[in-house]
Amino acid sequence: MESVPAVFAGVVFTLFGAALLVWTAMRLRHGEPVAEGVNPIASATVATLAGVAAVSLGFWCLSRI
Repeated sequence: MESVPAVFAGVVFTLFGAALLVWTAMRLRHGEPVAEGVNPIASATVATLAGVAAVSLGFWCLSRI
């Protein structure tokens, strides 16, 4: 029963991180800004790091089962 929250958190973090990485890649591929009014390189870097961190956290949660 204690593993249910870990599975839920792991799946949520992994899906969010993967979606953020895909969204960032699509924005960059189409030449659109990731964030309005911000340096394009900085916003893409921060979004990519946040996506990788979320996926990593999700995998860590799933490894604790």
